[in-house]
Amino acid sequence: MWIAGIVLAALGLICGFAVVAGTFALIASLGLIPRMAGKTSVAAHVIALENAVIFGGIFGAVIEICGEIPLRLGVWFAVAYGGCAGIFAGCLSVALAEVLHVFPILFRRVKLKTGLYLLVFLFAVGKAVGAFYYFAVLFR
Repeated sequence: MWIAGIVLAALGLICGFAVVAGTFALIASLGLIPRMAGKTSVAAHVIALENAVIFGGIFGAVIEICGEIPLRLGVWFAVAYGGCAGIFAGCLSVALAEVLHVFPILFRRVKLKTGLYLLVFLFAVGKAVGAFYYFAVLFR
């Protein structure tokens, strides 16, 4: 009985480390943090941004694994954490799409030459509205 528990715990840790390594390898290969630092003019703080991403990932994993531990952080913390997680997921997906050149290929195929910024903005608004609808209505 104890051996099965130890084997399952070790397997869970190994699989978790593999997922985390893959996620951070994707973030590193996309150059997400340096690109965001360059766009927001905080390039001197790249190390702090990378540490924030790492600690945010660790914090999210701990919250997910230890969900039964009561944390009395309040609704505002949940809203702030959800917003930050959504911004991170959005930046990651846009960076991946940029690396794969999805938007330029799409715009070229539909022969769209003006209003590109508006279309990308509407993509982001649609993603945000869908997320708010999911968490406000469907997640209950």
